[in-house]
Amino acid sequence: MPKLIYSVIGSLDGYIADEQGNFDWAVPDEEVLAFVTARAERVTTYLYGRRMYELMQVWETDPAAAAQSPESAKWAEVWQRARKIVYSTTLESVPTRNTTLERTFDPSAVQLLKDESPGDLYVDGPTLAAHAFHAGLIDQVEVIVVPTIVGGGKRFYPDDVRLDLELEEERRFTNGMVHLQYRVRTSTDHRQE
Repeated sequence: MPKLIYSVIGSLDGYIADEQGNFDWAVPDEEVLAFVTARAERVTTYLYGRRMYELMQVWETDPAAAAQSPESAKWAEVWQRARKIVYSTTLESVPTRNTTLERTFDPSAVQLLKDESPGDLYVDGPTLAAHAFHAGLIDQVEVIVVPTIVGGGKRFYPDDVRLDLELEEERRFTNGMVHLQYRVRTSTDHRQE
C-alpha cells in the first residue's frame, strides 16, 4: 500500500533553515543527491505548500539547476515526472507541468489520494506536513541529518505533535550526513505489544 512520507533534510538540532532563513548548509553532495533521487523513483506525488514549491520549481523552470551536475540532471528528470499538488491561498497559478493548485488541505481528499495512488507520496515542508501530522496521515518519516547545529530557525517538526517511531533504516554518507527512516507506530502497534 502506498505511504505518505514526510521527507526532510535538516540540522542535527532539528531545523530546515536557520534564523535568517538560510539552508545552504543542507545542500546535498553528489552521493546524497544520488541516494535521494533513487528513493524518489518510487514517489508518484509530491504535496507542497507555497514556499517549498517555489523552492523546488527551479528543477523544471531553471535549466541551470539541472545543469549543475549529472546527479542534478537525474533528480530534475525524476522530479518533473512526478505529480505535484500545491496547497496555497496566495498563488494564482503554477508554472510547472503535472502540477495542481489546491486552496486548502483536505485530509479526506489526501487519504483518498493515498488509497488510490500507484506509488508513495511525499509531503515536503514543515508547515504543510503539520496538517498531515495532525490528521494522522503520515506513515513514514525520512530525515537526512546534516552534521550542523544552527541554534534556531524553522523547525522541521510541529511542536504540538507526538509520534512514536520505529527505526527501519539508516545510512551514513561520506560527508557526515545520515539518513534515518522511521515507520510511524500506530495505536494498533501499541496494543499488540
